[in-house]
Amino acid sequence: MTGIQSGGAAIADLGAIIDWLDRRGRLVRVRSEVDPVHQLAGIAAKFEGGPRAVLFEKIKGSAYPVFTGLYWSRELLGELLDRPVLSLPQYVSECIRDWQQNPVPPVVVRSGPVREVTEEKVDLSVLPVPTHAELDGGPYFDAGVVIAKDPETGIRNASIQRFQVVGKDRLAINIDAGRHLELCLARAAARNQTLPFTLNIGVGPGLHFAAATPAEAAPFGSDELGIASRFHGRPLELIASNISNVEMVADAMFALECEMLPGEVHAEGPFAEVTGYYATVAPRPLVRVRRIHHRREPVFQTIISGGEVFNSVGLLGEANVLSLLQKQVPGVRDVYFSHGGCGFYHAVVQISQKRAGWAKQALMAAFAAFPPLKMVTVVDDDVDIRDPGDVEWAMATRLDPQRGIMVIENVFGHGLNPTFPDYLGSKVGFDATRPFPHTPNFDRAKVRDASLDGLEIEVPEIR
Repeated sequence: MTGIQSGGAAIADLGAIIDWLDRRGRLVRVRSEVDPVHQLAGIAAKFEGGPRAVLFEKIKGSAYPVFTGLYWSRELLGELLDRPVLSLPQYVSECIRDWQQNPVPPVVVRSGPVREVTEEKVDLSVLPVPTHAELDGGPYFDAGVVIAKDPETGIRNASIQRFQVVGKDRLAINIDAGRHLELCLARAAARNQTLPFTLNIGVGPGLHFAAATPAEAAPFGSDELGIASRFHGRPLELIASNISNVEMVADAMFALECEMLPGEVHAEGPFAEVTGYYATVAPRPLVRVRRIHHRREPVFQTIISGGEVFNSVGLLGEANVLSLLQKQVPGVRDVYFSHGGCGFYHAVVQISQKRAGWAKQALMAAFAAFPPLKMVTVVDDDVDIRDPGDVEWAMATRLDPQRGIMVIENVFGHGLNPTFPDYLGSKVGFDATRPFPHTPNFDRAKVRDASLDGLEIEVPEIR
């Protein structure tokens, strides 16, 4: 076993993960002082997508280091979880399915690392919150897990949102339409109550995956924190608050106790989002930070928009779409959310056709399984769905534009995609599969495999 741990404390603890990465040569240490405004993200971008995460040891204006890059390489993530890279979506899907069938709720413990220090005064300026892109409106929390409770039922909800720092104890939050946190806030407003929540920064991948699980797999009213328990191999540990009924994550690096007052808003944005575009400035809910807890030696975690989001969110999307499609469409083999599609908007589905028409059935099922999708391409099982050139080959040689392109107009999509203003736009599906039943003129040409063993071959160096 090469992974950090198949279950237990280590995979739940970002500190243990950083130590594991360091021992395996998978951690870049930036020892010089860096500015959290633009410089940190600019340096991190040099390593984005590579086999190592990055730890910035000295941050201008703060006593705390910053960590990034845990999710930008599936190779790294596969080694951490001790799973082959290509099996990661299946593994995530199995964990979510196990949780659905046998949920293991979190447990509330009396103490934990995150409560080692409680700041006397709330002052967000002492935290090393980075400003990433050139036109970002300010520093942003973008990797923290939000835990809130349904004001009507008390059932927990977990999510990942972006928070702009707008004051020493104030944040502005963006909540996408249709998110469960939006429903919690609406229910609090109906009761004329504030909505308390905790923002947990520096957590393991199990909790991150739990918070990013699509609503189609974890509907409102289910405590999705149990998904983290499944990844950890033990119940997720929480610590009760002294000022609200919402718990914080015991193993987190930082935990901010916060509240939203329904109707109280503040300008938020711009922010460089997963799309590669800047999200617009608009009045969005204002957050009041009431307490800051942290470890004695905490590490702040941030995510660079790009590969980290494509992989972490895309992996959850792939897992959900793959699970649902394999139940509904015979012959579906694999699903990949492409990086060109921002890990959100383009799914490539691989199918071993069993009868005519099932490729289009897979198109429709994929859109239903993950509403943010804008494009779905279905290819045969002789096409490498992770090779853009191979997918393009299938589209160029197998797609019949007259019969193979399906356009869906005026449908709900992802509001961060600029082609979906007010969350409404058009989607397109491509059936790039061979006609069924198969005929020889669509069979791929192959060369016979040949061994180089025993052959005298000279390969010169290129000068």
